[in-house]
Amino acid sequence: MPDASILRGRIAIIGWGSLIWDPENLSPHLAGTWLMGEGPALPLEFSRISAKRKMGLAVCIDTLAGTPCATHAIRSTRGDVETARADLAARERASLELIGMVCARTGRAAGTGAAHVAEWVARTGAAGAVWTALAPNFQDHAGRPFDLDAAEGWLLGLTGSSRDEAVRYLSSAPNATDTPLRRRLASRAWWQAEAARVAAEDRAR
Repeated sequence: MPDASILRGRIAIIGWGSLIWDPENLSPHLAGTWLMGEGPALPLEFSRISAKRKMGLAVCIDTLAGTPCATHAIRSTRGDVETARADLAARERASLELIGMVCARTGRAAGTGAAHVAEWVARTGAAGAVWTALAPNFQDHAGRPFDLDAAEGWLLGLTGSSRDEAVRYLSSAPNATDTPLRRRLASRAWWQAEAARVAAEDRAR
């Protein structure tokens, strides 16, 4: 099985959510396949309400509510960190300041999680890495701090295509994105029924 040693001297893109299965316009700038579980461990939780995901919960780096989870890495075709950073920013429809980066050559690092990623870059011999550093924003939209009760309540309040998209996103995340919210939902009968329904409808299309 490939390991992170193949990233030696290359720029890595680190992912843990929809980037894995839906790279969109980043696809032309990816080389090889995702190295599942070979990225740095980062504190993750589904604590970002995403307009792109129809107001469902998206996974992000969360230094307060997050649980350390394995992430995944793939090679960028780019030869410098800043160009790879711009590629990821375009995919995320985000400013460069919201894309984390580490450059082994210059020692420059920016973005939430940079210390963890810098250690990983040094260990693997990668030339650098970029990742999405969008912040949790649950309280901004829900009006209360993120916790498991609040998050489940938010999901229960979604209807129609918003509910479907939330179920689809959470179900599609890599198994390594094993957060407390995801574990709670897996034990809930209503969530199990919704996941089965959405999966059946998707298969029927």
